[in-house]
Amino acid sequence: MDSTKLSLAVAFALFVLLSSADATAKSLCCIDRVFTFGDSMTDAGNACQVQGGNCGVIPYGETYFHKPNGRWCDGRLIVDFIAQAYGLPLPPPSMAGNTREYFLNGANFAYAGSMALNISTYKKVTGLDRAGPDHSLGIQLQSFKDLLPVISQGSSVSAVMTNSLFIVGEIGGVDYIGGLVSNKPTEEMKSWTPSVVAAIGSAVNDLINLGATTLIVPGNFAIGCAPWFLTLLKSNNSGDYDSQTGCLKKLNELAVYHNTMLTQELAKQRLLHPLANIVYADYYGAQTQLILTSKLRDIPAPLYACCGAPGQPYNFSLNMQCGSKGSQVCPDPTKYISWDGNHLTEAANNVIANGILYGPYAIPPLV
Repeated sequence: MDSTKLSLAVAFALFVLLSSADATAKSLCCIDRVFTFGDSMTDAGNACQVQGGNCGVIPYGETYFHKPNGRWCDGRLIVDFIAQAYGLPLPPPSMAGNTREYFLNGANFAYAGSMALNISTYKKVTGLDRAGPDHSLGIQLQSFKDLLPVISQGSSVSAVMTNSLFIVGEIGGVDYIGGLVSNKPTEEMKSWTPSVVAAIGSAVNDLINLGATTLIVPGNFAIGCAPWFLTLLKSNNSGDYDSQTGCLKKLNELAVYHNTMLTQELAKQRLLHPLANIVYADYYGAQTQLILTSKLRDIPAPLYACCGAPGQPYNFSLNMQCGSKGSQVCPDPTKYISWDGNHLTEAANNVIANGILYGPYAIPPLV
């Protein structure tokens, strides 16, 4: 067996091990609550509750909840699987409750469409306008701070912070999406990265100063593999695509650039806070490995959306998105990585979560 086939076989064996691990059956130690922040890859229903959208219609939620649940997925998110691995219930959307009992096991402060940068800073850094209310990372963190007196009733802020897991992201992808839909060159967008990463680092620093001791900070996904951008930025130049994955190289290079700077920022935070456990979650690595081993996992079209526009390239069209009139859903979402062209299926989320929890995609390892 040549080295390429051997490497692929080893990778597949590792992925079978990770994906067969039942995140609900194993329980990590000593976490009472899970609090999460981020965008639509993490949002458990905040945006759906406030502004509606396709997240509130069938087939969203069909796999696990058997009805729409506010998540931009057919079922559970990566953060849901992580919470279950700690023996905790799924973190509920923060905007749906205001009592101590509601936040007893944590909450999800993520909001679909959120950026790491606030709207005013985004305008200064990018020159782009951003409409709508600001639910950026700093706003989400302030919401958590405002609720902390309620959350800590009957205990103490110190006890809550020390015994909780904080998942800060994924966040930052939307900051770049604004540039991509505005046809900004990726090289120009790389100049935004220091500001985007600094906003994430600031949130991590603030949480630790509040008393947080355990944090997971994910990097960006492989945005060049999303059916949405494969459709929007379609190229006739075969050299623009990665020969192994079929993904757009420049977009993934932007994600890698962001993730590299983020790991450097987290290294600085570890020096500032040596007693805190700051874990980098390599969503990009876990996702691309899933794509590379897709054929061995019986996923025939790893870059196609499960739910979307039938007959269209990558099964995606902005004019016929999942849940809208004329869209169709695949019969078996476990055979797909992308759910709706932008978000992942529950099956893909499960594999990535297990790679973070028990595999090589957490730095340093969680277990």
